[in-house]
Amino acid sequence: MRWVMMVAVLMAATPVRAQEERVSELERKVDVLTEEIERLKLGAVADTTVPVSRVGLAPAASKVYGAGRGVSIGGYGEMLLERFDHEGQDGANSIRPAQLDFLRNVVYVGYKFDDQLLFNSEIEIEHAGVSDEADGEVALEFAYLDWAPRRDLGVRAGMLLVPVGLANEWHESPILIGARRPDVEQRIIPTTWRANGAGLFGELPVGLTYRAYLTEGLDARQFSAADGIRDGRQSGSESRAVSPGFSGRLDWVGTPGLLLGVSAYTGDSWQEVQPASAVLEPQVTVADLHARFDWRGLQARSVFVRGWLDDAGDLSDALALAGSNRLGESFWGYYVEAAYDVLPLAYPGTRFGLLPYLRFERSDTQDDVPGGFEDPANDRTTLTTGLALKPHPNVVLKMDHQQRRNQARTGVGQWNAAIGYLF
Repeated sequence: MRWVMMVAVLMAATPVRAQEERVSELERKVDVLTEEIERLKLGAVADTTVPVSRVGLAPAASKVYGAGRGVSIGGYGEMLLERFDHEGQDGANSIRPAQLDFLRNVVYVGYKFDDQLLFNSEIEIEHAGVSDEADGEVALEFAYLDWAPRRDLGVRAGMLLVPVGLANEWHESPILIGARRPDVEQRIIPTTWRANGAGLFGELPVGLTYRAYLTEGLDARQFSAADGIRDGRQSGSESRAVSPGFSGRLDWVGTPGLLLGVSAYTGDSWQEVQPASAVLEPQVTVADLHARFDWRGLQARSVFVRGWLDDAGDLSDALALAGSNRLGESFWGYYVEAAYDVLPLAYPGTRFGLLPYLRFERSDTQDDVPGGFEDPANDRTTLTTGLALKPHPNVVLKMDHQQRRNQARTGVGQWNAAIGYLF
């Protein structure tokens, strides 16, 4: 009788499983048709070779999600020329030499096992490789498994991109405004920020998407006044897992081209045995509001982020930091940027793009310093103006100038020229 009941349950479950697979396949086909309709609306300016962004990732990084079963290959890269101004903000001569760097070449490798289960990874070669002469790096930027039995609920595990800000998950050169990533998303949000862990993701009704991860925490021993929490990233390499971190993100994408969202990270960053002098609990919390708007030739983005470091005074004591090198109890930054493709105004239907762009940003890694004082050089303002030429939607040439200022009047501006590509 027991065997009969088990067979009956299996027979009943099989149609349900088959129905779920059919629903999943129909949802995938609806996504494909929606993208095709959008391309038809755009007409000549649309290009079917342009990857489409999915699950919050940049276009090339999310290529495996739109592919059939089996292996998927994508990638991006960029080269940057930096030429520094001859005079600094205070009028003193600047002796920094020009620098030409192949910043990174990235290969995405993915594998789709079926419509619910896939693997995705990013392998990056930085600064033209690793050798005795070059300060390069070969790094695993992310590598994870996704299992998504439902559109509103998926499970992700492996090395993950912490879902904070805009650039950490969206940093491919052709889709970025500017030859360099925003300073705010390097000094305050430490892009690229990756960590081992697991979590949930999905798409909810009315255009809401979410991601929530439990990962390795930051390492407070590497914090500094000038760079904030940036060097505290453990990046998944033999990382200490004494104190974990939690990150979450919620975005609304209900209106075509518009994204509004909030994201946050929090976690104790002391990964060592407690010192005899004090009990350290340097909790780091970072929260941001972000927006992105892409409509016809206009691209506009903005981020406001603020962070807090608990026990900043005791941590500075434990790290033997004094004076202006002591850590601040808070750090913050914001930027607003926009670009507009002017070429279709003169040549409708052209496949080329010409985008003047502008970015204003301000940041401070060292605010409210207990037992010390702030270094005014860490309160920075940057104005970026430039021009981008796109001979193809996946290829870009950029040139801009960055006017750099700080409260110590030691800022040095620079000219940048870059090429970038994705596939």
